[in-house]
Amino acid sequence: LYPHMSVYDNMAYGLKIRGLSKDEIRERVTAAANILELTAFLERKPRQLSGGQRQRVAMGRAIVREPKVFLFDEPLSNLDAKLRVQMRLEIQKLHRRLATTSLYVTHAQVEAMTLAQRMVVMNRGVAEQIGTPAQVFDKPASTFVASFIGSPPMNLIPVRVDTLRRVRDEQGLGLNIAGRLVPAYVEDRECYLGIRPEHMRLHTPGIPMDIEMIEVLGSEQLVHGRHGDTPIVVRCTVNETLKAPLEIGETIEVGDDGVHPLHWFDRKTGKRIEE
Repeated sequence: LYPHMSVYDNMAYGLKIRGLSKDEIRERVTAAANILELTAFLERKPRQLSGGQRQRVAMGRAIVREPKVFLFDEPLSNLDAKLRVQMRLEIQKLHRRLATTSLYVTHAQVEAMTLAQRMVVMNRGVAEQIGTPAQVFDKPASTFVASFIGSPPMNLIPVRVDTLRRVRDEQGLGLNIAGRLVPAYVEDRECYLGIRPEHMRLHTPGIPMDIEMIEVLGSEQLVHGRHGDTPIVVRCTVNETLKAPLEIGETIEVGDDGVHPLHWFDRKTGKRIEE
């Protein structure tokens, strides 16, 4: 924003440059200010506004131009956590009201998951996956997507599946995955077995894990550990750890919950393996 201009002039500036009449400029700025709830601030300077209000003025400058497509480039990166939540809601409302295509660039997966109708996950300029937030989360196309979407990211355990569909780790130790049938399409392959932290259970026969750290997050905890050289995170409720308290350095077994699907990725390509 131009710091020496009022909110009104900031929103009107681009229209003046394009040679629109004063009446049309006033009409567009007034309409945008109503949408963004900025009418009471039109005579103020940017320094007199909060961070969220300044962000709305910036959106207003785009709205008055009546574009066919909006481009948001990390619009919330400089806001504090509380304002980011507030502005996400504002952008959602704005998108529904204007019904205009918006391209939204962000590194914050929460923004992508909550705002997008379709997501494009980029890796070094290449689109790794395109889909709805649910599709990208439930069926990540590669280990890159699996480790990028989700907080904490998906656990990726290097395994080998033999011709009898037994799952073994890199040391040849057999892993028990909740008595599930291992799919035929991973038979006799080196894979990454993917399990989301929230889909794992403590003290469940499956994968030995040495506990390294426990993060207490109110009603839930993140238990960090290792299986050999592979990091593993289990998201669990406080009640689970109350039943059987955990100690740093302790070795326990963890496994999948037997309900949610497992994910298989090729070890060489990193791509998802499906039937």
